[in-house]
Amino acid sequence: MALTDPLGDMLTRIRNGQQAKKDSVMSPASKLRARVLDVLQREGYIRGYSEEALGKHAALRIELKYFEGQPAIKHVARVSKPGRRVYSSSKELPIVRNGLGITIVSTPRGVLSDAEAREQNVGGEVLAEVF
Repeated sequence: MALTDPLGDMLTRIRNGQQAKKDSVMSPASKLRARVLDVLQREGYIRGYSEEALGKHAALRIELKYFEGQPAIKHVARVSKPGRRVYSSSKELPIVRNGLGITIVSTPRGVLSDAEAREQNVGGEVLAEVF
């Protein structure tokens, strides 16, 4: 079965895994998913990830992070969806929870957090918001 929103699928797997108090979750591998996981790891929302082979396809094992028994990610939502893309300039990037959360942005310089995109003065497609 083909996925219409692979990134949304990965974010849902993370959300469901944390609700079920799992140590890690698996997701099919892609470059975009790996770059989004890089941002989540840099910002401290996941412990890390690794690429593994599942049969003839590659998969990502995502190590989830908890603090005092509570998930590090309280909320994760897809902003730009296949049916409605959302783009933003560097000056108009959304601020999540007064700066306590992050927005993940796909820019010409790669997948960045909103703070990194503002620092580099680049805009792009707003992929997701996390806090």
